[in-house]
Amino acid sequence: MLRYVALRLLSVIPVMAVVAAVVFLLLRLAPGDPAALIAGDGASAEQIALVRTNLHLDEPIYVQFGAWLARVLSLDLGFSVFSQLPVTQLIGQRIEPTLMLALTTTVLAVLYAVPLGLAAAWRARSAIDRGVIGLSVVGFSIPVFVVGYALIYLFALKLGWLPVQGYKPLSAGLFECLRTLILPSVALALAFGAFLARVTRAAMLDVLDQDYIRTARAKGVGTVRLLVHHALRNAGVPVVTVIGIGFASLIGGVVVTESVFSIPGIGRLTVDAILRRDYPVVQGVLLAFSGMLIVVNLLVDLTYGLFDPRIRY
Repeated sequence: MLRYVALRLLSVIPVMAVVAAVVFLLLRLAPGDPAALIAGDGASAEQIALVRTNLHLDEPIYVQFGAWLARVLSLDLGFSVFSQLPVTQLIGQRIEPTLMLALTTTVLAVLYAVPLGLAAAWRARSAIDRGVIGLSVVGFSIPVFVVGYALIYLFALKLGWLPVQGYKPLSAGLFECLRTLILPSVALALAFGAFLARVTRAAMLDVLDQDYIRTARAKGVGTVRLLVHHALRNAGVPVVTVIGIGFASLIGGVVVTESVFSIPGIGRLTVDAILRRDYPVVQGVLLAFSGMLIVVNLLVDLTYGLFDPRIRY
């Protein structure tokens, strides 16, 4: 196990190097002059040239990349061009809302999707199965922002139970934090859970046809124990994979939801930085996303052995 973890961590180095190179080159080769954008519409040619010199944009790309990579290796992601704040500080300020939103969404999706997938597989080709499939199709088809606005209208504007928008940090209390995350988490969990329910159903159908399941039934094993202990555990690998990938995707892909609910997360920071051509922020955020994705994938791989004893590292 330790050897496997060490090898996986070592493999992160070339992956992150490729990610860093791609991110750097894509931003530099994108059309438009970032110096002119930063200097403003009324800037003169001399002012634009000064901005380009201060940002070292007049140097060859390989020189810029080498200098930037040297700073990254020393954990220095630079400073934002517009706010003049350290990139690490900006990421630290925005990462909590995004992580909390991704975590609550994943928990809600698992709590409703896995039982639905179990029920659909247990009663395959029945009305329950068709109902779960129909709900999954509907949940996966409706855009998240449509669900978000509908939830705001019903539970925030009409009933007044929950806040319309905004985010309360954990320092304000867990209850207040969760109150601001309920609506966006439900909006995201409907789509995420719809896909998770379909995957759970498919994995369970394959397991429920195995001989050891029929043997357990013949021995009189109860339905709940049969589904959870015998079937779900052996069908857990694809389910856990989808949960892990979904959680990682939520961290980097909740821009629309954060915009609808005015959540100051990492997604909005990324969009604002891209529109402003704030190179240090974009590069720092993408590197942080890549690192978190690698960590999540490693944790998912390590959990496989808990579900399938045949998997050994």
